[in-house]
This record gives sequence, structure tokens and C-alpha cells, in this order.
Amino acid sequence: MVNGLPRLDRIDLRILTHLQKNGRMTNVDLADAVGLSASPCLMRVKRLEKAGYIIGYGAHIHLQKLGDTMTIFTEVTLSDHRSHDFQRFEARIRAVDEVIECHLVSGGYDYLLKFMCRSVQHYQDTIEVLLAQNIGIEKYFSYVVIKTVFTKQHYPLERFFPTQD
Repeated sequence: MVNGLPRLDRIDLRILTHLQKNGRMTNVDLADAVGLSASPCLMRVKRLEKAGYIIGYGAHIHLQKLGDTMTIFTEVTLSDHRSHDFQRFEARIRAVDEVIECHLVSGGYDYLLKFMCRSVQHYQDTIEVLLAQNIGIEKYFSYVVIKTVFTKQHYPLERFFPTQD
């Protein structure tokens, strides 16, 4: 156990790697891919779910098939930097559907936000609502994404977390 969580071995990492690439694969296919029989593989998956390593399964949606969207990255600087200023901002920004990522960062600004909007006007309307809410935004800079070259839906787990087994 590490930090109260079960220690992962290379097979656990392989299971996680395969499931993040295809969460709908059958247990038999997963077991074959990681070199286990079906029953022990399913037991490991259930253990990983129970321990919170696997937090859900979902579908990746091809947004362009639904219609046009825009991705905008926004740097946000808060006017004050007390603990409650950060908490207030984070609580309010979490409720904005168009914000699909929010990162507290070090450097020249406080937060990096990722917006998904229908248009520049939709983004501008969303920002104006945020500014009117008085949630501590001193300034913001917007970067409209012209083209998304790629987006990875999985992490290189075995590179990040090599096992000793």
C-alpha cells in the first residue's frame, strides 16, 4: 500500500493503459492484451475501480460532426491573491459550462482556462457575464485556437510510473 492505495504493478498499469484507450473493450480482450486469464483480470479491474484509479467510463464525442465550435485558451489574473479570492473564483468558474478546463498556474498570470464555445460572440458574451459577476478578474488574455493538431485521450502511464516488479 502506498498512501493508503494498493500498490500497482506492471499488469495494473497495462490494464489502465488499455482501458483509457478503449473503455468498452471486453474483459476477455483486456485479459488477453495484458497476459492474464479473464477472472484475475476482472478482479484487478474491480480493485482498480474500488481504489479510485478508474473514476469512470465515457464516450469521446466528435464535436465537428455536431456543428462548428471554437476553442479559446484564456489567461486570467486575479486582482487579489488571498485564499478566499482563489476559492471564490474557482467555485464560480466551475459552474460555467463553457469552461472545460481550469488550471491554477505559476508565472505571469493565475489561471489558464480552456473554453469551448459556438463562436467568438458566444465567448465574448460568456466573458462579459463573468466580469459582471465580480469574481475577482483583474485582466484576461484570450487565444483563439486556429487548428487543433491533435488531442491525446490517454496518458503514457508506463513511462510516468515505471514499476520495480
